[in-house]
Amino acid sequence: MMLALKGWTSNQKHVVTASFLGWTLDAMDFFLLTFVFNDIARDFGTTRTKVTIAVMLTLAFRPVGAFIFGRLADRYGRRPILMLNIAVYSLFSFSTAFAQDLTTFLVIRSLFGIGMGGVWGIGSSLSMETIRPESRGFVSGVLQSGYSFGYLLAAVVFAIVYVHVGWRGMFMVAIIPSMLLIPYVWAKVPESPTFDRSAAGTHTTLAILRNHWKLALYAIITMMCFNFFSHGTQDFYPNFLQSKHMPPAVTGSIAIIYNIGAIIGCLIFASLSQHFGRRRTMITAALLSMPTIWLWAFSPAVPVLVLGAFLMNLFVQGCWSVIPAHLNELSPPGARSTFPGTVYQIGNLLASGNLTIQALIADSYGYGLALGSVALFAALAIIAMLSLGPEAHNIEMRRAPY
Repeated sequence: MMLALKGWTSNQKHVVTASFLGWTLDAMDFFLLTFVFNDIARDFGTTRTKVTIAVMLTLAFRPVGAFIFGRLADRYGRRPILMLNIAVYSLFSFSTAFAQDLTTFLVIRSLFGIGMGGVWGIGSSLSMETIRPESRGFVSGVLQSGYSFGYLLAAVVFAIVYVHVGWRGMFMVAIIPSMLLIPYVWAKVPESPTFDRSAAGTHTTLAILRNHWKLALYAIITMMCFNFFSHGTQDFYPNFLQSKHMPPAVTGSIAIIYNIGAIIGCLIFASLSQHFGRRRTMITAALLSMPTIWLWAFSPAVPVLVLGAFLMNLFVQGCWSVIPAHLNELSPPGARSTFPGTVYQIGNLLASGNLTIQALIADSYGYGLALGSVALFAALAIIAMLSLGPEAHNIEMRRAPY
Protein backbone atom coordinates (compact mmCIF):
# COMPACT_ATOMS: atom_id res chain seq x y z
CA MET A 1 0.00 0.00 0.00
CA MET A 2 2.83 2.39 0.84
CA LEU A 3 4.49 1.71 -2.52
CA ALA A 4 1.24 2.56 -4.28
CA LEU A 5 1.17 5.98 -2.58
CA LYS A 6 4.72 7.01 -3.52
CA GLY A 7 5.54 9.53 -6.21
CA TRP A 8 2.05 10.82 -6.97
CA THR A 9 1.80 14.10 -8.86
CA SER A 10 -0.62 16.83 -7.88
CA ASN A 11 -2.75 16.05 -10.96
CA GLN A 12 -3.01 12.38 -10.03
CA LYS A 13 -4.14 13.25 -6.51
CA HIS A 14 -6.83 15.61 -7.81
CA VAL A 15 -8.09 13.07 -10.36
CA VAL A 16 -8.47 10.29 -7.79
CA THR A 17 -10.03 12.66 -5.24
CA ALA A 18 -12.61 13.96 -7.73
CA SER A 19 -13.47 10.47 -8.99
CA PHE A 20 -13.83 9.20 -5.42
CA LEU A 21 -16.07 12.11 -4.41
CA GLY A 22 -18.20 11.84 -7.54
CA TRP A 23 -19.00 8.20 -6.78
CA THR A 24 -19.34 8.87 -3.03
CA LEU A 25 -21.97 11.59 -3.42
CA ASP A 26 -23.76 9.59 -6.10
CA ALA A 27 -23.98 6.64 -3.69
CA MET A 28 -25.13 8.88 -0.84
CA ASP A 29 -28.04 10.13 -2.95
CA PHE A 30 -28.94 6.52 -3.79
CA PHE A 31 -28.75 5.15 -0.23
CA LEU A 32 -30.72 7.97 1.38
CA LEU A 33 -33.79 6.28 -0.01
CA THR A 34 -33.09 2.94 1.69
CA PHE A 35 -33.59 4.52 5.14
CA VAL A 36 -37.03 6.02 4.45
CA PHE A 37 -39.12 3.41 2.61
CA ASN A 38 -41.71 3.35 5.38
CA ASP A 39 -41.98 7.17 5.55
CA ILE A 40 -42.54 7.49 1.81
CA ALA A 41 -45.08 4.67 1.78
CA ARG A 42 -47.01 6.40 4.57
CA ASP A 43 -46.94 9.82 2.84
CA PHE A 44 -48.10 8.41 -0.49
CA GLY A 45 -50.66 6.02 1.00
CA THR A 46 -49.06 2.92 -0.48
CA THR A 47 -47.06 -0.12 0.59
CA ARG A 48 -43.35 -0.46 1.33
CA THR A 49 -42.97 -3.04 -1.44
CA LYS A 50 -44.32 -0.59 -4.03
CA VAL A 51 -41.90 2.08 -2.84
CA THR A 52 -38.99 -0.35 -3.27
CA ILE A 53 -39.82 -0.39 -6.98
CA ALA A 54 -38.02 2.97 -7.07
CA VAL A 55 -34.74 1.20 -6.33
CA MET A 56 -35.44 -1.33 -9.08
CA LEU A 57 -36.12 1.50 -11.55
CA THR A 58 -32.99 3.41 -10.50
CA LEU A 59 -30.88 0.31 -11.11
CA ALA A 60 -32.71 -0.46 -14.35
CA PHE A 61 -32.01 2.98 -15.82
CA ARG A 62 -28.36 3.10 -14.79
CA PRO A 63 -27.19 1.28 -17.98
CA VAL A 64 -28.81 4.07 -20.03
CA GLY A 65 -26.74 6.65 -18.17
CA ALA A 66 -23.59 4.53 -18.34
CA PHE A 67 -23.90 4.26 -22.10
CA ILE A 68 -24.90 7.88 -22.79
CA PHE A 69 -22.34 9.54 -20.52
CA GLY A 70 -19.70 6.92 -21.33
CA ARG A 71 -19.94 7.51 -25.07
CA LEU A 72 -19.89 11.28 -24.51
CA ALA A 73 -16.75 10.91 -22.36
CA ASP A 74 -15.06 8.70 -24.96
CA ARG A 75 -15.83 11.32 -27.61
CA TYR A 76 -15.45 14.67 -25.80
CA GLY A 77 -13.20 13.83 -22.86
CA ARG A 78 -13.60 12.50 -19.31
CA ARG A 79 -13.35 15.81 -17.47
CA PRO A 80 -16.20 17.87 -19.02
CA ILE A 81 -18.63 14.96 -19.04
CA LEU A 82 -17.84 14.13 -15.42
CA MET A 83 -18.95 17.64 -14.43
CA LEU A 84 -22.11 17.35 -16.52
CA ASN A 85 -22.89 13.95 -15.04
CA ILE A 86 -22.51 15.17 -11.44
CA ALA A 87 -24.89 18.05 -12.15
CA VAL A 88 -27.51 15.70 -13.64
CA TYR A 89 -27.64 13.18 -10.81
CA SER A 90 -27.58 15.92 -8.17
CA LEU A 91 -30.53 17.79 -9.65
CA PHE A 92 -32.68 14.69 -10.00
CA SER A 93 -31.86 13.58 -6.46
CA PHE A 94 -32.83 17.06 -5.23
CA SER A 95 -36.10 16.81 -7.20
CA THR A 96 -37.04 13.70 -5.19
CA ALA A 97 -37.94 15.98 -2.27
CA PHE A 98 -40.77 17.57 -4.29
CA ALA A 99 -42.59 14.41 -5.44
CA GLN A 100 -46.24 14.54 -4.42
CA ASP A 101 -47.37 11.05 -5.41
CA LEU A 102 -45.92 7.61 -6.06
CA THR A 103 -45.94 7.90 -9.86
CA THR A 104 -44.00 11.16 -9.90
CA PHE A 105 -41.62 9.76 -7.32
CA LEU A 106 -40.91 6.68 -9.45
CA VAL A 107 -40.32 8.80 -12.57
CA ILE A 108 -37.85 11.05 -10.74
CA ARG A 109 -35.91 8.10 -9.31
CA SER A 110 -35.76 6.57 -12.80
CA LEU A 111 -34.23 9.79 -14.16
CA PHE A 112 -31.86 9.83 -11.19
CA GLY A 113 -30.79 6.35 -12.29
CA ILE A 114 -29.68 7.73 -15.66
CA GLY A 115 -27.51 10.29 -13.90
CA MET A 116 -26.17 7.75 -11.43
CA GLY A 117 -25.23 5.32 -14.15
CA GLY A 118 -22.49 7.36 -15.77
CA VAL A 119 -20.25 8.48 -12.93
CA TRP A 120 -18.61 5.17 -12.02
CA GLY A 121 -17.38 4.43 -15.54
CA ILE A 122 -16.07 7.94 -16.20
CA GLY A 123 -14.36 8.30 -12.83
CA SER A 124 -12.75 4.87 -12.91
CA SER A 125 -11.45 5.27 -16.47
CA LEU A 126 -10.10 8.76 -15.76
CA SER A 127 -8.29 7.49 -12.65
CA MET A 128 -6.92 4.26 -14.14
CA GLU A 129 -5.63 6.11 -17.20
CA THR A 130 -3.92 8.76 -15.04
CA ILE A 131 -2.18 6.77 -12.30
CA ARG A 132 0.82 4.44 -12.51
CA PRO A 133 0.10 0.70 -13.08
CA GLU A 134 1.52 -0.25 -9.68
CA SER A 135 -1.05 2.00 -7.99
CA ARG A 136 -4.10 0.49 -9.70
CA GLY A 137 -4.98 -1.99 -6.97
CA PHE A 138 -4.92 0.60 -4.21
CA VAL A 139 -6.77 3.21 -6.30
CA SER A 140 -9.36 0.63 -7.29
CA GLY A 141 -10.07 0.13 -3.59
CA VAL A 142 -10.22 3.87 -2.96
CA LEU A 143 -12.69 4.41 -5.80
CA GLN A 144 -14.93 1.51 -4.83
CA SER A 145 -14.87 2.54 -1.18
CA GLY A 146 -16.64 5.69 -2.34
CA TYR A 147 -19.80 3.60 -2.62
CA SER A 148 -19.54 2.53 1.00
CA PHE A 149 -18.48 6.00 2.09
CA GLY A 150 -21.58 7.38 0.37
CA TYR A 151 -23.69 4.83 2.26
CA LEU A 152 -21.96 5.95 5.45
CA LEU A 153 -22.77 9.61 4.72
CA ALA A 154 -26.40 8.65 4.07
CA ALA A 155 -26.44 6.91 7.45
CA VAL A 156 -25.01 10.04 9.10
CA VAL A 157 -27.65 12.24 7.45
CA PHE A 158 -30.37 9.84 8.56
CA ALA A 159 -29.06 9.57 12.11
CA ILE A 160 -28.60 13.32 12.60
CA VAL A 161 -30.64 15.30 10.08
CA TYR A 162 -33.76 13.18 9.56
CA VAL A 163 -35.39 14.00 12.90
CA HIS A 164 -35.13 17.72 12.10
CA VAL A 165 -36.06 17.91 8.39
CA GLY A 166 -37.80 14.63 7.55
CA TRP A 167 -37.22 12.50 4.48
CA ARG A 168 -37.77 15.35 2.00
CA GLY A 169 -35.27 17.59 3.73
CA MET A 170 -32.62 14.87 3.51
CA PHE A 171 -32.73 14.98 -0.28
CA MET A 172 -32.56 18.79 -0.25
CA VAL A 173 -29.48 18.87 1.97
CA ALA A 174 -27.69 16.29 -0.20
CA ILE A 175 -27.32 18.65 -3.18
CA ILE A 176 -24.90 20.98 -1.36
CA PRO A 177 -21.70 18.87 -1.53
CA SER A 178 -22.38 17.87 -5.13
CA MET A 179 -22.66 21.47 -6.24
CA LEU A 180 -19.31 22.19 -4.54
CA LEU A 181 -17.64 19.28 -6.35
CA ILE A 182 -18.27 20.63 -9.85
CA PRO A 183 -16.10 23.79 -9.50
CA TYR A 184 -13.39 21.62 -7.90
CA VAL A 185 -13.29 19.39 -11.00
CA TRP A 186 -13.27 22.49 -13.21
CA ALA A 187 -10.35 24.09 -11.35
CA LYS A 188 -8.16 21.14 -10.41
CA VAL A 189 -8.80 18.04 -12.54
CA PRO A 190 -6.96 17.59 -15.87
CA GLU A 191 -8.06 15.51 -18.83
CA SER A 192 -6.93 11.89 -19.09
CA PRO A 193 -3.42 11.62 -20.57
CA THR A 194 -4.53 8.74 -22.81
CA PHE A 195 -7.57 10.55 -24.26
CA ASP A 196 -6.97 11.32 -27.95
CA ARG A 197 -9.54 13.79 -29.25
CA SER A 198 -8.51 13.23 -32.87
CA ALA A 199 -9.25 9.50 -32.59
CA ALA A 200 -12.28 9.81 -30.33
CA GLY A 201 -14.87 9.47 -33.08
CA THR A 202 -13.30 6.43 -34.76
CA HIS A 203 -14.50 3.80 -32.25
CA THR A 204 -18.18 3.15 -32.97
CA THR A 205 -20.38 1.30 -30.53
CA LEU A 206 -21.31 -1.38 -33.05
CA ALA A 207 -17.66 -2.03 -33.87
CA ILE A 208 -16.77 -2.37 -30.21
CA LEU A 209 -19.63 -4.80 -29.57
CA ARG A 210 -18.84 -6.79 -32.70
CA ASN A 211 -15.17 -7.19 -31.82
CA HIS A 212 -15.61 -7.80 -28.10
CA TRP A 213 -19.08 -9.35 -27.71
CA LYS A 214 -17.87 -12.45 -25.85
CA LEU A 215 -15.99 -10.34 -23.32
CA ALA A 216 -18.99 -8.02 -22.96
CA LEU A 217 -21.39 -10.93 -22.37
CA TYR A 218 -19.10 -12.50 -19.80
CA ALA A 219 -18.62 -9.16 -18.00
CA ILE A 220 -22.37 -8.45 -17.93
CA ILE A 221 -23.23 -11.81 -16.36
CA THR A 222 -20.39 -11.44 -13.86
CA MET A 223 -21.54 -7.95 -12.91
CA MET A 224 -25.10 -9.21 -12.46
CA CYS A 225 -23.76 -11.62 -9.84
CA PHE A 226 -21.74 -8.84 -8.21
CA ASN A 227 -24.76 -6.54 -8.05
CA PHE A 228 -26.89 -9.21 -6.41
CA PHE A 229 -24.02 -9.58 -3.94
CA SER A 230 -23.80 -5.88 -3.03
CA HIS A 231 -27.45 -4.81 -3.28
CA GLY A 232 -28.56 -8.06 -1.68
CA THR A 233 -26.47 -7.32 1.39
CA GLN A 234 -26.96 -3.53 1.65
CA ASP A 235 -30.25 -2.15 0.36
CA PHE A 236 -32.64 -4.06 2.63
CA TYR A 237 -30.49 -4.14 5.74
CA PRO A 238 -31.66 -0.81 7.25
CA ASN A 239 -35.24 -2.05 6.94
CA PHE A 240 -34.19 -5.30 8.63
CA LEU A 241 -32.75 -3.29 11.55
CA GLN A 242 -35.89 -1.13 11.74
CA SER A 243 -37.99 -4.31 11.93
CA LYS A 244 -36.28 -4.91 15.27
CA HIS A 245 -37.73 -1.58 16.47
CA MET A 246 -34.44 0.26 16.45
CA PRO A 247 -34.77 4.07 16.41
CA PRO A 248 -33.23 6.15 13.58
CA ALA A 249 -30.12 7.04 15.57
CA VAL A 250 -29.36 3.37 16.33
CA THR A 251 -30.09 2.19 12.79
CA GLY A 252 -27.91 4.95 11.37
CA SER A 253 -25.10 4.21 13.83
CA ILE A 254 -25.06 0.51 12.95
CA ALA A 255 -25.00 1.43 9.25
CA ILE A 256 -22.01 3.68 9.93
CA ILE A 257 -20.20 0.79 11.65
CA TYR A 258 -20.73 -1.71 8.85
CA ASN A 259 -19.78 0.81 6.21
CA ILE A 260 -16.52 1.43 8.04
CA GLY A 261 -15.99 -2.32 7.62
CA ALA A 262 -16.75 -1.96 3.92
CA ILE A 263 -14.21 0.84 3.49
CA ILE A 264 -11.53 -1.17 5.31
CA GLY A 265 -12.32 -4.18 3.13
CA CYS A 266 -12.00 -2.10 -0.04
CA LEU A 267 -8.54 -0.84 0.86
CA ILE A 268 -7.24 -4.23 2.04
CA PHE A 269 -8.46 -6.52 -0.73
CA ALA A 270 -7.88 -4.12 -3.63
CA SER A 271 -4.30 -3.57 -2.47
CA LEU A 272 -3.78 -7.32 -2.16
CA SER A 273 -5.00 -7.78 -5.73
CA GLN A 274 -1.96 -5.87 -6.97
CA HIS A 275 0.24 -8.73 -5.73
CA PHE A 276 -2.02 -11.81 -5.79
CA GLY A 277 -4.04 -11.10 -8.93
CA ARG A 278 -7.53 -9.69 -9.47
CA ARG A 279 -9.56 -12.89 -9.75
CA ARG A 280 -7.82 -14.79 -6.95
CA THR A 281 -8.36 -11.91 -4.51
CA MET A 282 -12.06 -11.53 -5.38
CA ILE A 283 -12.69 -15.27 -5.07
CA THR A 284 -11.04 -15.27 -1.63
CA ALA A 285 -13.24 -12.41 -0.41
CA ALA A 286 -16.41 -14.13 -1.71
CA LEU A 287 -15.44 -17.36 0.07
CA LEU A 288 -14.86 -15.52 3.34
CA SER A 289 -18.31 -13.90 3.18
CA MET A 290 -20.20 -17.20 3.30
CA PRO A 291 -19.49 -18.26 6.91
CA THR A 292 -20.42 -14.72 7.99
CA ILE A 293 -24.04 -15.01 6.81
CA TRP A 294 -25.43 -16.46 10.04
CA LEU A 295 -23.89 -13.72 12.20
CA TRP A 296 -25.18 -11.01 9.84
CA ALA A 297 -28.73 -12.19 9.15
CA PHE A 298 -29.84 -14.75 11.75
CA SER A 299 -28.27 -13.94 15.11
CA PRO A 300 -30.83 -12.94 17.79
CA ALA A 301 -28.23 -10.86 19.64
CA VAL A 302 -27.77 -7.28 18.42
CA PRO A 303 -24.01 -7.08 19.18
CA VAL A 304 -23.45 -10.24 17.11
CA LEU A 305 -25.55 -8.78 14.28
CA VAL A 306 -23.38 -5.67 14.31
CA LEU A 307 -20.21 -7.79 14.16
CA GLY A 308 -21.71 -9.84 11.35
CA ALA A 309 -22.71 -6.72 9.43
CA PHE A 310 -19.19 -5.30 9.83
CA LEU A 311 -17.56 -8.51 8.56
CA MET A 312 -20.08 -9.09 5.78
CA ASN A 313 -19.55 -5.63 4.35
CA LEU A 314 -15.78 -5.97 4.76
CA PHE A 315 -15.80 -9.11 2.59
CA VAL A 316 -18.51 -8.07 0.10
CA GLN A 317 -17.01 -4.68 -0.61
CA GLY A 318 -13.52 -6.17 -0.44
CA CYS A 319 -14.58 -8.43 -3.28
CA TRP A 320 -16.12 -5.48 -5.14
CA SER A 321 -13.11 -3.24 -4.60
CA VAL A 322 -11.08 -4.99 -7.30
CA ILE A 323 -13.70 -4.41 -10.00
CA PRO A 324 -12.65 -0.87 -11.11
CA ALA A 325 -9.12 -2.07 -11.90
CA HIS A 326 -10.27 -5.43 -13.29
CA LEU A 327 -12.86 -4.04 -15.72
CA ASN A 328 -10.68 -1.15 -16.87
CA GLU A 329 -7.80 -3.54 -17.57
CA LEU A 330 -10.12 -5.78 -19.60
CA SER A 331 -11.71 -2.85 -21.46
CA PRO A 332 -11.01 -1.96 -25.13
CA PRO A 333 -8.98 1.31 -25.03
CA GLY A 334 -11.27 3.28 -27.34
CA ALA A 335 -14.28 2.62 -25.12
CA ARG A 336 -12.86 2.73 -21.62
CA SER A 337 -15.44 5.23 -20.37
CA THR A 338 -18.23 3.23 -22.02
CA PHE A 339 -17.34 -0.44 -21.63
CA PRO A 340 -16.71 -0.84 -17.87
CA GLY A 341 -19.60 1.38 -16.83
CA THR A 342 -22.06 -0.10 -19.32
CA VAL A 343 -21.38 -3.77 -18.54
CA TYR A 344 -21.48 -2.91 -14.84
CA GLN A 345 -24.81 -1.14 -15.17
CA ILE A 346 -26.39 -3.74 -17.45
CA GLY A 347 -25.47 -6.22 -14.74
CA ASN A 348 -27.24 -3.86 -12.36
CA LEU A 349 -30.28 -3.92 -14.65
CA LEU A 350 -30.38 -7.71 -14.55
CA ALA A 351 -30.16 -7.58 -10.75
CA SER A 352 -32.50 -4.60 -10.37
CA GLY A 353 -35.38 -6.64 -8.99
CA ASN A 354 -33.32 -7.75 -6.02
CA LEU A 355 -34.82 -5.44 -3.39
CA THR A 356 -38.42 -6.12 -4.39
CA ILE A 357 -37.67 -9.86 -4.42
CA GLN A 358 -36.15 -9.62 -0.95
CA ALA A 359 -39.13 -7.63 0.33
CA LEU A 360 -41.52 -10.30 -0.96
CA ILE A 361 -39.44 -13.11 0.60
CA ALA A 362 -39.28 -11.22 3.89
CA ASP A 363 -43.07 -10.76 3.93
CA SER A 364 -43.57 -14.52 3.53
CA TYR A 365 -40.56 -16.16 5.18
CA GLY A 366 -38.78 -13.53 7.25
CA TYR A 367 -35.82 -11.22 6.87
CA GLY A 368 -33.15 -13.81 7.60
CA LEU A 369 -34.00 -15.98 4.61
CA ALA A 370 -34.46 -12.92 2.36
CA LEU A 371 -30.97 -11.67 3.19
CA GLY A 372 -29.07 -14.92 3.62
CA SER A 373 -30.26 -16.77 0.52
CA VAL A 374 -29.34 -13.93 -1.84
CA ALA A 375 -25.91 -13.45 -0.24
CA LEU A 376 -25.06 -17.15 -0.45
CA PHE A 377 -26.15 -17.71 -4.03
CA ALA A 378 -24.48 -14.49 -5.21
CA ALA A 379 -21.18 -15.46 -3.59
CA LEU A 380 -21.26 -18.91 -5.20
CA ALA A 381 -22.11 -17.42 -8.61
CA ILE A 382 -19.24 -14.92 -8.36
CA ILE A 383 -16.76 -17.66 -7.54
CA ALA A 384 -17.95 -19.71 -10.54
CA MET A 385 -17.82 -16.79 -13.00
CA LEU A 386 -14.40 -15.54 -11.90
CA SER A 387 -12.96 -19.06 -12.07
CA LEU A 388 -13.93 -19.22 -15.75
CA GLY A 389 -13.00 -15.68 -16.77
CA PRO A 390 -10.00 -13.73 -18.11
CA GLU A 391 -7.63 -11.33 -16.37
CA ALA A 392 -5.41 -8.53 -17.75
CA HIS A 393 -3.46 -7.64 -14.62
CA ASN A 394 -1.31 -4.49 -15.08
CA ILE A 395 -1.86 -4.24 -18.84
CA GLU A 396 -0.71 -1.06 -20.59
CA MET A 397 -3.86 1.08 -20.84
CA ARG A 398 -3.10 2.30 -24.38
CA ARG A 399 -3.47 -1.15 -25.93
CA ALA A 400 -6.24 -3.74 -25.99
CA PRO A 401 -5.99 -6.75 -23.64
CA TYR A 402 -6.97 -9.24 -26.39
